[in-house]
Amino acid sequence: MILVPMIRNNICMNAHPLGCAREANLQAARAEAFALKLGKSDKGPKAVLVIGCSTGYGLASRLTAAFAYRAATVGISLERTPRGTKTGSPGWYANRAFDTAAAEKGIFARTFDLDAFSHAAKDRAVEAAREGGFSYDLIIYSLASPVRVDPDTGYLYRSVIKPIGSGFSGKTVDVFTGRLNEAHAEPAEPSEIEETVKVMGGEDWELWMTKLALSGVLAPGALSVAYSYVGPALSWPIYRYGTIGKAKEDLERAARVISAGLGTSGLQACISVNKAVVTRASSVIPVIPLYVSTLFKVMKERCLHEDCMDQMLRLFSERLYRPGSGPLPLDDGGRIRLDDLEMEAAVQNEVASRLSRLDESNLRELADIDGFRQDFLRAHGFEVPGVDYSVEVDLLT
Repeated sequence: MILVPMIRNNICMNAHPLGCAREANLQAARAEAFALKLGKSDKGPKAVLVIGCSTGYGLASRLTAAFAYRAATVGISLERTPRGTKTGSPGWYANRAFDTAAAEKGIFARTFDLDAFSHAAKDRAVEAAREGGFSYDLIIYSLASPVRVDPDTGYLYRSVIKPIGSGFSGKTVDVFTGRLNEAHAEPAEPSEIEETVKVMGGEDWELWMTKLALSGVLAPGALSVAYSYVGPALSWPIYRYGTIGKAKEDLERAARVISAGLGTSGLQACISVNKAVVTRASSVIPVIPLYVSTLFKVMKERCLHEDCMDQMLRLFSERLYRPGSGPLPLDDGGRIRLDDLEMEAAVQNEVASRLSRLDESNLRELADIDGFRQDFLRAHGFEVPGVDYSVEVDLLT
C-alpha cells in the first residue's frame, strides 16, 4: 500500500516502514563517520543496555554506542506490531533496521519487544548479558511511556501533562496549519501527580539497577544515565513546576539513591539534561512547539543547532568518555548539562524577544515551523531523504 501521514490532533497515527529504516540507517552512518574522527581509543563503552531503545534519544544512544564505539548493545522497548492495514510503530521498524545494520557490521545486538516496566524485561536483559558473556558498563534509561503497569499489582498508572496548583494558559502553534492559539490546561489532581511520578519518575530505574546488580551483570565502574529536560522559564509552569517536573525531580532522587546504594562496585548513576528536540509527543505539549520552533531558528542561524544524534555523540565523546581522566563534569545539582548551548543567555534572550513579537504573519520569519514539522514527520518515517513515497510498501518490511 502507499502511505501518507495520518495526522489527528497533532499526533501521527502511522509510520512508513522504508522511511523509518532509512532514517535509522542514515543516523548509523553519521555515527560511523564520527568514529573516524574519534580515531582509536580504549575509552568507550563495551556492553550497553538501552532501556527505551527505539526512538529519540534512546535510539540515538544505541546507534552511538554500536556504530561509533562498536559496543555490544541490548535494547528493550515495547512496540506496536503491523497488523492488517495498520502500520507498526516507528520504533518497530527502527529496531529491525538497527538489528540488520549491526549484523552486517558484525556488532553484537539483541532487541527485545517487551514492556520495560515488567519483570520479564529485566530477566531477559540479565539473560542476554550471560548469553553474550559480558557485563554492562553503560545502562541508558530513556523511557517515554505514557502509562506503566505495576509488575507486582497489575495496576495501570497513567501520566498527565498538567500544571500544579493553578491552571495554565499560553500561546502555542499547530505545526501543520501554522495557526496560533491559546492552550489551556487545568491543574492536576493529587492522584494525577502521584501517577505521573509513578510512570515517569525514578522508581523503575531503581528496580532495573537493583536487578542488574544483584544478578551480577554490571561491570566494575559501570555508568547509568537517565535523560531529563529543564528548559526556559516560560515553560516551567507546564513543565518544571508541573506534573512532569515532579517526575523529573524523582528521577534525580533515584540517581542519588542508586549511586549511594549500589556504588560499592563503582557504579555511578546520573542525569543528563538534554536539549529540546522534536519527539513524537512534542507537538501536543502546550507552548513547547512554538518555543522549540523559535529555538531551532535561532540556533540554526548561529550554527549551534543539534538533533538527537548530535547530542548523543557529544554526550559520549565529551562527557561520558572524554579524553583524559577525572570525574564526570556535573553541575551543582550533580547533572550532566547537554542543554548548555540551548540555555546560553544570548540564545535565550533572542528566543524570548522573538516570542514576544511573533504572530501568524511573521511566524516563518521568526521561527522554524517547517523544520519542526519535518523533524516530527521524519520521526515517523516520512519526508526522509532518499525514500520514494510514491511506491507501494509491505507493512512488514
